[in-house]
Amino acid sequence: MGDPFIRHIALLGFEKRFVPSQHYVYIFLVKWQDLSEKVVYRRFTEIYEFHKILKEMFPIEAGDINPENRIIPHLPAPRWFDRQRAAENRQGTLTEYCSALMGLPVKISRCPHLLDFFRVRPSDLKLPTDSQVKRPETYLVPRDGKSSIADITGPIILQTYRAIADYEKTSGTEMALDSGDVVDVVEKSESGWWFCQMKTKRGWVPASYLEPLDSPDEAEDPEPNYAGEPYVTIKAYTAALEDEVSLEEGEAIEVIHKLLDGWWVIRRGDVTGYFPSMYLQKAGQDLAQAQRQIKSRGAPPRRSSIRNAHSIHQRSRKRLSQDTYRRNSVRFLQQRRRLARPGPPGAVEEPPQTRRAKPQPAVPPRPSADLILNRCSESTKRKLASAV
Repeated sequence: MGDPFIRHIALLGFEKRFVPSQHYVYIFLVKWQDLSEKVVYRRFTEIYEFHKILKEMFPIEAGDINPENRIIPHLPAPRWFDRQRAAENRQGTLTEYCSALMGLPVKISRCPHLLDFFRVRPSDLKLPTDSQVKRPETYLVPRDGKSSIADITGPIILQTYRAIADYEKTSGTEMALDSGDVVDVVEKSESGWWFCQMKTKRGWVPASYLEPLDSPDEAEDPEPNYAGEPYVTIKAYTAALEDEVSLEEGEAIEVIHKLLDGWWVIRRGDVTGYFPSMYLQKAGQDLAQAQRQIKSRGAPPRRSSIRNAHSIHQRSRKRLSQDTYRRNSVRFLQQRRRLARPGPPGAVEEPPQTRRAKPQPAVPPRPSADLILNRCSESTKRKLASAV
């Protein structure tokens, strides 16, 4: 497989810790050449020491001989008294710094000093215990690129979920679970794989194996969008259950409900059904990266396929049936077609304020009493006369 190297370094956020004294550590997700993903924790002082040694190892690229030749990114020195605002503001700098490191020549980006610094240490596996006086506070970086990294709203207390069944991991990047395990969710991926931590363990877990502690329903599940979003299949899938859809690679569909367990409701014509979100992609997105993720983990299992699942909640999750999706989808499509249907050629609709009332048909005058009597028979006339 060749020598190990790092493909990507992503800053997830930082933690405010209180043992042995208050300090901040930054959380990095490091993706290696074998597609394994490791979470490491580093203080800013450690990062700055790493930076100084890197400059000493490559003085030309650091600009020490000629400033115009500098390609190693800058990193500001740490302050003596770090506050939370300083920790927040550094996130933008560290994100750019890590991105620049990965763009350096191979002799720098794959040098032993850099690889050793981002390898997992024993301290990365020893999470703070619940018995501590105060639990660490975790602050996560916003996921959308439009937000400013300094605008995070913290502290973000990680959400806690419970495992409904045993789960055996199938790769080194996943985490095994026993039924009843309680985990903290660090990241919820649209693929249905969630990055979780539990005591000294971390890894990816299928969302279908987890349930909230306060309710069987996932509060963050969005509402259906029957207008649909266009996607293309990047991998063929054969339906295993009746409520799923079989599709070949390269088919165009519409997504009408993005569920957090990674099984989205899609529409093709008037047909709806579940389909793994990992096998879908919008036009213009990085196909190679998506295919690497599929190769690394594949689609997560569905909740309905889990045997011996045990929930702590008395009622089951609220889920729409495919019949409901189909009826609502057909109703929406019919309404959209009706609105898009053009009127008669050359017809111009008048504004409401200029419309004239249509003339009503003339009402014939009521016949007189004499005319009515003349049309009656003799027997009817006698009955009317006697009544009077």
